[in-house]
Amino acid sequence: MKTLGHFSRIALGALLASACLQAEAQVDLVKDGKTKSVIVLQQDSRENRMAANILRLFVERISGADMPVVTNKTARKGDVLIGAKVPDGVKEDGYALSTAGGVLKISGVANGVVYGAVSLLEDYLGIDYWGENEYSLTKSENISLPLIEKVDNPAFRYRQTQCYAMKNDSIYKWWNRLEEPGEAFAAGYWVHTFDKLLPAEVYGEKHPEYYAYFNGKRNPGKASQWCLTNPEVFEIVSQRIDSIFKANPDKKLICVSQNDGNYTNCTCENCRKIDEEEGALSGSMIYFLNKLAARFPDKEFATLAYLYTMNPPKHIKPLPNVTVMLCDIDCDREVSLTENASGRQFMKALEGWSTIADNLFVWDYGINFDNYLSPFPNFHILQDNIRTFRDHHVKMHFSQIASNWCGDFAELRAYLVSKLMWNPDADVDKLMKHFLNGYYGAAGDYLYRYIKIMEGALLGSGQRLWIYDSPVSHKNGMLRPALMRRYQKLFDEAEAAVSSDAVLLERVKRARMPLLYSELELLRTETEKDLATVTQKLDYFEQEAKRMGDPMLNERNNHSLDYCKLYRERYLPKENVNLAKGAKVIWLQRPHERYEKLGETALTDGLFGGAGFVESWIGWEGTDGAFVLDLGKVKEVRSIETDFLHQIGAWVLFPLSVSYSYSTDGETYQAWKTIDMPEERSGKVLFRGVKAESDTPLQARYLKVEVTGTKVCPQWHYGVGHPSWFFIDEVTVK
Repeated sequence: MKTLGHFSRIALGALLASACLQAEAQVDLVKDGKTKSVIVLQQDSRENRMAANILRLFVERISGADMPVVTNKTARKGDVLIGAKVPDGVKEDGYALSTAGGVLKISGVANGVVYGAVSLLEDYLGIDYWGENEYSLTKSENISLPLIEKVDNPAFRYRQTQCYAMKNDSIYKWWNRLEEPGEAFAAGYWVHTFDKLLPAEVYGEKHPEYYAYFNGKRNPGKASQWCLTNPEVFEIVSQRIDSIFKANPDKKLICVSQNDGNYTNCTCENCRKIDEEEGALSGSMIYFLNKLAARFPDKEFATLAYLYTMNPPKHIKPLPNVTVMLCDIDCDREVSLTENASGRQFMKALEGWSTIADNLFVWDYGINFDNYLSPFPNFHILQDNIRTFRDHHVKMHFSQIASNWCGDFAELRAYLVSKLMWNPDADVDKLMKHFLNGYYGAAGDYLYRYIKIMEGALLGSGQRLWIYDSPVSHKNGMLRPALMRRYQKLFDEAEAAVSSDAVLLERVKRARMPLLYSELELLRTETEKDLATVTQKLDYFEQEAKRMGDPMLNERNNHSLDYCKLYRERYLPKENVNLAKGAKVIWLQRPHERYEKLGETALTDGLFGGAGFVESWIGWEGTDGAFVLDLGKVKEVRSIETDFLHQIGAWVLFPLSVSYSYSTDGETYQAWKTIDMPEERSGKVLFRGVKAESDTPLQARYLKVEVTGTKVCPQWHYGVGHPSWFFIDEVTVK
């Protein structure tokens, strides 16, 4: 009993000591709607001031109490000290929270002090920040903090993503611990900067030798690459960089990187020699960047390992002040990079760069560039990929996700990615459910089931998920009719569950837009359809798109309301009979082999292709094209029209001209008309019909179509000097 009593006294003493510590550590910020606390700034810096303002704002929103922000004051018990001494173990953008001594201390490195403030609000005051000016909190007249001793560091020292919310809501970026290129890169020099640093319109005509040599000549142009071994190029660029840093003394990082485009690198003797010795086209790029890094040892330089420069060099290593920005643009997204056949080359490149580069940046794509408003079920691979980057010593990460207004779960996608870039080991399923239930309320469970069913359907279909995808690619897979009916039912139930809450209902309707769009895209590919039903669905989508501010459809700046107008003009069945429907196609100058078989029916099936060239379109690369339509017998013909696609991002350009001729016997042809087509440089996806008409009917069985293509991408295009495409879909004869 004596021994037991002795230990009981020890235990009691420990409990009392612990209680004293808890009492000493507790900080009462607000009591009964009033506060005596103030926020003390250790130094009046931008970061400290931002942390103070966010904390003050949300304390007031919770309790109604205003906590003044002061400087030049010693914090007393119950106060908040922002910018306190940073304890050991805090790294770049990391933070520390402490309530020791009854004072709430928030400190951090770089932006870490702000991240400490928002973490306090999120983890201890229960505030969630969902989207643009969208947050949840519980009002209370009392705010007390327990014992807190916390240090937290991000997995990546730079974290970038994209969400529409950042444009108009400054708190959103801070809350999600995100950075933007303009904050880190001098004068906004952020990727594809060659033409900004050495503009072809200034130097191209007089100094073509500054630009890439390939296909037997120099290729100056807005999207051209440099001759990286030309000493004059190095000196001009060095002078330009020096002036940029002098004009931006608060910045030390700049991006010097290739223009967009593939295999447009210089193959002159000197550049080729370096690349051959290094076994990779990145060799000459790192050679050039290392020279810049040595010229400016107190600055940092970033460059892309993108498309032709993705693979690392064998011998040369980036200097410590060179950051390599490795991009996985060519990889599919249905499974993670480590288990995807398309990811093997990237993984090999990642492993190679991670062994030679001190500063590795990964640019990952979780986006459908051609269809923002389309389901993109890649949530199941986000964590695996981000963990892979961390485990390969990546220090900076940009997750380019489709977080456009009305895009596929834009807010959820940005939320998850921002959480994982901070902590790749977070419980993703728990985070997803928390967001869905918090942002959509009672509809959350239905939307969770929708996401999981589509994820399973994608994996079960064996269909790739890629960044230029179309809903039509999945019409027999994750978007097949039986599943589409199930998805619509889940959304019906989700809307019904929140029908009495206008805010939640609007969020659910916004999340439904990609499904509505996909339904229309699938319907336009059906030869047999109920026109009244299609029109009803189109009218509803247009109504919703108009109410939601005309969401953007793709990176080409095509918008929803234009799509609706185009749909009525292009895709709804017409009363006029197309004499070419089902006509035999006879090739005179064949399309690319991958389109030849499809072209025998797709040109005359009565269906017009969409904004992507993945279905219905027939393409010719680097050549002219020609074919004959056999109508089966001599008919009276008054017009012929051929439909063309323009999508410069895929190197698809309108042709130079189209010529039509006709014949009754297939031997002797009579010229009808040649139409020249003006050059089109718009970034939008466009369609253009090229039409020949006759006032009097022509007698014809055979109609010849001859197309003169551009063959090579012009100087203004980022495929400069390389083969261009033209695509045809439907031929209409009346």
